[in-house]
Amino acid sequence: MTTTLRPAGPLQQTPDGGRSRTYDVCVNSRRVGAVHLSTDPAFGAASGVIEGLRVDEPDRRRGRGTVAALASEEVLRSWGCAEVQISVPADAEAALRMARSLGYTERSRNMVKELAAEPPALPEGVEVRPMTGSEFTEWEARAKEGFARSWIDRGVPEDQARAKADDSHRRYLPQGLATPGVAIHVVVRDGRPAGFLWTGRIELEPGRWAAFVYDIEVAEEQRGRGYGRALMLLAERVARETGEELLGLHVFAGNTPALRLYESLGYRTTLVNSAKELL
Repeated sequence: MTTTLRPAGPLQQTPDGGRSRTYDVCVNSRRVGAVHLSTDPAFGAASGVIEGLRVDEPDRRRGRGTVAALASEEVLRSWGCAEVQISVPADAEAALRMARSLGYTERSRNMVKELAAEPPALPEGVEVRPMTGSEFTEWEARAKEGFARSWIDRGVPEDQARAKADDSHRRYLPQGLATPGVAIHVVVRDGRPAGFLWTGRIELEPGRWAAFVYDIEVAEEQRGRGYGRALMLLAERVARETGEELLGLHVFAGNTPALRLYESLGYRTTLVNSAKELL
């Protein structure tokens, strides 16, 4: 039996070269599942995305998903994509095994925590305040550079990484400190900034919103003194004060200290984000 992809709708195109299309997964013309393919507007048209790959229960465990994934890669190659990205639920063991067998490498994880009704107290002696307008410009330039560098270090071409950083700030911080639903706090030691926290909201899935940690930074000379944990506790307080019950974040693969901190605070992985070069 032959597994193929069959277009389930028209090809959608954007003026900047973006594309997207939904396909049926078919076995000898019989529909057994679906997949949605697109280019990533944040990284550009050279980066493809496979999402929503699903094979119906009666046809699972027969290699249909693997063949559909490979067929999806071929479609993305024909669109001119040089890489492909996937996000797999952390509890989807079979899909994670398939991704590894097809050569996908983990780049990052999405994590979430269910917040207690009573917000946590900050460590004694920790002083926090809102970021000032005079601090914002310097902080934003540094935050964008750090975010782009994290992608570059994981194999993303520099132009794509910087486009991703610009897109993130344009989407989630369009009005700077005046952006609705956004807060940027500074933790202070001896009257000087020791760390920064940017929080806001994000739609985890259609209709399901959560508070989100967009960026956390501890000054290099202040690391190892508990300010990272203090900022994460502050994020919980900010989230609860705005009525949120969930707090999410994104952590890059290989950032073991951050991952251990988040796990110790009760965060669980929800998505494993991986990528693969399309040769």
